[in-house]
Amino acid sequence: MTKENVIKKIDEIKPEILHMADYIFDNPELAFNEYKAFDKLTDYLERNGFSVERGLGSLKTAFRAVYEYGTGGPSIGLLCEYDALEGLGHGCAHHMQGPSIVACAVTIKENMKNKPFKLVVYGTPAEEGCGGKLIMLEEGCFKDIDVALMMHGGPATQTDIKSLASTSLKVTFYGKSSHAALKPEAGRSALDALLLTFQGVEFLREHVLEDTRMHYTVLNAGGPCNVVPSESVGSFSLRSYNSFYLRNVVERFEKIVMGAAMMTETTYNIEVVKSLHSKIPVYKLNDLLMKNAELVDAPGRKPAREKTGSTDFGNVMYKLPGSCIRVAFVDENASSHSMEFVENGKSESGHNAIITAAKILSGTVYDLIENPELLIDIKKEFDSRKKEMNKSYSI
Repeated sequence: MTKENVIKKIDEIKPEILHMADYIFDNPELAFNEYKAFDKLTDYLERNGFSVERGLGSLKTAFRAVYEYGTGGPSIGLLCEYDALEGLGHGCAHHMQGPSIVACAVTIKENMKNKPFKLVVYGTPAEEGCGGKLIMLEEGCFKDIDVALMMHGGPATQTDIKSLASTSLKVTFYGKSSHAALKPEAGRSALDALLLTFQGVEFLREHVLEDTRMHYTVLNAGGPCNVVPSESVGSFSLRSYNSFYLRNVVERFEKIVMGAAMMTETTYNIEVVKSLHSKIPVYKLNDLLMKNAELVDAPGRKPAREKTGSTDFGNVMYKLPGSCIRVAFVDENASSHSMEFVENGKSESGHNAIITAAKILSGTVYDLIENPELLIDIKKEFDSRKKEMNKSYSI
């Protein structure tokens, strides 16, 4: 069967796919509690001949669904998110991802019979703020795939080149409490240590690469102003477009914390809350997705985004080749995590984006199965770019 004919098969299951997307949209669920979306997606895959593993490791709403035709073929990973935003619902269009991914998976399964292949659909919960893919990586997921593909609704049809590596930290200082007026000399202020850390970060800004981002806030100032605080807590976020360079920034930040503790005669604890890698782009894979986007005449096609925020998909793309096709369904000036995303979630443009993405992904998977040399070239480029990214930076 030709690629064009495989792509057209998506239209035959369009009503069921859109009904599934609308159901997930109407029933928004927060991180690690996406049970309704989880049931919809896994039931559909199982009914259509996939072997489904429900619950992966410690994550009850993660899943892995597998179909293999023959042996020795490429193992293609199709990843989807389905968590919503608190107070906003599906303001990041995650309700589109699962339906689009399973539409691609089932269509390829039913219509590709020429060469061996394996499809592995991973349901990845809790992307919004919790980094579900980080836990899945730690617990052994994604080792069984050669490439990882995703889709995302957005203001344009495009891929990404970069994402920000990000390390979130919580720093707690411990001092000695005393009466601020009667016996201040007996106290050792944990808040002073935190304020000195903030100041140290400000001085550090002058001596880092321009794409470095540093943010902070107070979580606990330690109590009333007439008591020397014995404990203070701060939240910090450090970012860079290069994961290797970010490690150096984190090390320098830790020295600032140590120095602040020494100056105030306090002690401290640093907790790494979350660490996200920068994406390692594979241009050949991005180009393959965009060629299929052109084939299906996807709306709003634009060049790849040079810079983006942080995502746990970056950690997957740091381990193996991957890419996410974004498909236009809102105005080009719209931002995710907004009411415009919510208002268009069940619109005609939203529905079209789900089907268009499924067709783009199906065309891309078709190419990877039919042309094994493509995957070889993609892996070579990934290895080369990872080595380049991990080169040392002088500070």
